[in-house]
Parts: sequence; structure tokens; C-alpha cells
Amino acid sequence: MKIETIKELEKCEICPRKCKVNRLKGEKGFCNLGTEVKVALVSSHDFEEPCISGASQDTKSSGTVFFSNCNLRCVFCQNHEISAEGKGKIITVERLAEIFLEQQERKVNNINLVTPTMYAYQIIEAIKIAKAKGLHIPIIYNSNGYESVETIKALNGYIDVYLPDLKYYSDDIAVKYSSAPHYFEIATKAIKEMYNQVGSPVFDENGIIQKGVIIRHLILPNYAQNTKRILKWIKENMPEDIYVSIMAQYFPTYKAKNMEKINRKITIKEYREVESYLYTLDLENGYMQDLGKHEEEYVPEFDFRGVE
Repeated sequence: MKIETIKELEKCEICPRKCKVNRLKGEKGFCNLGTEVKVALVSSHDFEEPCISGASQDTKSSGTVFFSNCNLRCVFCQNHEISAEGKGKIITVERLAEIFLEQQERKVNNINLVTPTMYAYQIIEAIKIAKAKGLHIPIIYNSNGYESVETIKALNGYIDVYLPDLKYYSDDIAVKYSSAPHYFEIATKAIKEMYNQVGSPVFDENGIIQKGVIIRHLILPNYAQNTKRILKWIKENMPEDIYVSIMAQYFPTYKAKNMEKINRKITIKEYREVESYLYTLDLENGYMQDLGKHEEEYVPEFDFRGVE
């Protein structure tokens, strides 16, 4: 297919920044992308939530596709090599469709699109091609949450599982650590639209999610109150069957190593504070990641495996 036919790239408003640049003519906005699709790694990933990667070594993995560049600038991004620095290989939409089919041939549970926002319309075209050739496993939209409702609506019918972050309650924190003004307002509207599309979660006989929404939240050091406000909002504003995944894997990397409040891992005290609050809310479904010691070891090596 011809990229030139994707009219949304002509005056780009795909994400909430609405840069309005003409990506078809090589103009670049905040994400620093033109028309190209850039991918840094295609892998079988075992470290997502149990209903995505599988609950044991006997179950299959998640078929991750790591896209390059990002519409956020998180100072603590563990994938900064690809998100901020743009490391990746340029491929065609047709090649992206082939990658989806190759992942399916590897018997993965799903196609897991990591940081897909800026490529939403190229992804739609790739899904069309791949489905015409037999793609049938669930497709996961693994997002930072900073999404335009209009773009999420355009994805209706193409995405089976939405896996958005809900990072920040406070706008001050969102701007300070991710350069993301109005993050909470924007992300919560997008998440509601995601749920409107796919509805209540559906699992197969092995407990692998086939349809639904899982909201992720990463606990930051010194910001347990931010986490509690996020969880309170989810409890009060989302349906009872919503899934929540609370991550405790934060470690200081990239620019965060030099930023006073977030230049350490979370403490056991902070972890217990969030855990205790979570139980008081009685959120029915989800996961709380164990507090680990060697989170750095789980960062993928972006060596272009499976891309070309």
C-alpha cells in the first residue's frame, strides 16, 4: 500500500499534541517521525502480566513488536534508547504485516504492539493485510495512555486488548517527568473509549486474555499519593470488572538518575503503603508486581532481532 494514501499523516493530529505537521512531506513534530515505520525489536516476551505472557513456563509468550520513538519524554524511560534516541530499523507496512504473521507462526499468545501511537494508521493497514493472510490471534495495543480519543476510535475493530498506562494524577508531575500536559484528563478519556470498544474482559481456557482492558500503573519513589489517587479514580469511574496492573519495577535510569526525588527505587514502606490502600479499595481484578531487586536485567536488548 502507499503511505501517501494515509491522509491522517498530512496534518498530523494522531496524538494529543496535535502538531499538525505534514509527515507525508517529511515534516516532523514532537515524535520526530515522518511516514516511516521504525521497529527496534521483535521478540517473544515472558514478562508481561500472566494473562498476556502466560502464567508459567509451560505456556506461550507474548509476541512483542517494539516501535521506535514516542510522543512522551519520560525521564525514567527504561527503553530510552529507542523511545527518546530513536534507535530502530525502517520497514514497510507490508513488512510489518509479515512480522505479525511470523509472530503467529511462533505460536505466541498475541501480537503485542509496544508504543504504537504514532504508527496507528500504518498499523491499521498492516493488520488489514495480515488478517487477509490468516492472522487470527489477539492484538494488544500497549500504550503510554497519552492518546487521542479520535485515534482510539479509528482503531475500533482492529484492537482486541488495550493495555494503557495511567501514569500521573497530577499535571505538575506529568509535565515534570514526561513533558505531558493534561496527561490525566487526556488518558482517562482515552481509557474510557478503549473500554467502550472492547468491553468486559474475555479469557480463553488457559487464562489468556482475548479481549478487554488492563490499566497499568508504575509506582514512582516519593509519589505513593499519586498512585493512590490513580487507583481511587479507577475504582470510582471504571466498571467493576476492569483489570489493573500495579508495577513495582521502577529503577532510576536515563535522566532520572540525576533527579533528586526519583533517583532511587521504591522502598518496602512505599510498596506496602500502596498494597494496603489497594486492599481497602477492593478492586476485584488485577495484579500487583512483587518488589524485585534486579529490574535492570529485564530491559530488552534492542538489537533489531526479527525486524528484517
